[in-house]
Amino acid sequence: MNAYWSDGYRQDCSGFVSMAWGLPGNEWTGSLDQYGVRIAKEELEPGDILLFHNLANPEKGSHVVIFGGWTDYTHTYYIALEETPSHARRQSTPYAYWSHSESYVPYRYKGVTGGTDGVTPVTPVTPVDAGKVTTPYPGASSFGPGADNKYVTQLGTMLVARGAGSYYTSGPGPRWSDADRRATQAFQLAQGWTGADADGLPGPRTWELLVTGKGKNVGGTAPVGAAGPPAPSSHGVPGYPGKAVFRPGANNKYVTELGKQLVKKGFGKYYTTGPGPRWGEPDRRNVEAFQRAQGWRGGAADGYPGPETWRRLFS
Repeated sequence: MNAYWSDGYRQDCSGFVSMAWGLPGNEWTGSLDQYGVRIAKEELEPGDILLFHNLANPEKGSHVVIFGGWTDYTHTYYIALEETPSHARRQSTPYAYWSHSESYVPYRYKGVTGGTDGVTPVTPVTPVDAGKVTTPYPGASSFGPGADNKYVTQLGTMLVARGAGSYYTSGPGPRWSDADRRATQAFQLAQGWTGADADGLPGPRTWELLVTGKGKNVGGTAPVGAAGPPAPSSHGVPGYPGKAVFRPGANNKYVTELGKQLVKKGFGKYYTTGPGPRWGEPDRRNVEAFQRAQGWRGGAADGYPGPETWRRLFS
């Protein structure tokens, strides 16, 4: 649990799943469930997980594995992908596991649905015809404190695509949070709205602009007092802001900061304009070039900066 790979993920079972699911940080067996939805055994597809968290004694027996597909039609054995001492392994495993079998719960990562070829990502909502809203406004009751539904996830996904990704440290997900409110408010403020029109709760007009792709995107900086304290620094290196701010659709000051440092270090050849606050393919390719210069390969050189990439780049 104290070992970390060069991409910043912890080298235990839950760190392995955090890496595979592309989570913004390292989770543990007691928190992974918040990133997924419970499914039935019959719904399992490759990429889902089987999670056992021992509430009585978390350090005893708790484990999580990635489901890799059934071995045969009886559905009594499956391929488990897991991190166990002292390595990651892939092997045929009795359902649900060798021990504590009755305690393992299947989960699917939020935002994916079953398909004929496995799991398919849910893409951001886009207009079908000009001026036509693809998803009707679900009503004010779907948002705000206590709300927990698919429309909150959809809202967050659309907000991230419009440049509000820096407000989320984990998610978006179905449970309404202050991150959803602040991201919504940032989008509303970007439209020039004030007062009750920018209260952070999506009304019909906010929803329409998001689902049709109209209106202005969120700017590169957060409103004063809205985004919380900056990440702490260490030994002169600015604090790593998290993986969520370096993803497709991200638009924030950290992307600019990263780009400027890449140029300073001599890894800016893929920029034709910029660097700027909107994450793009030139950012990813420049980061990948920097990672490869460290001798990293494979998933450790995917172009997305983790904590170690950040530390080396700014040190």
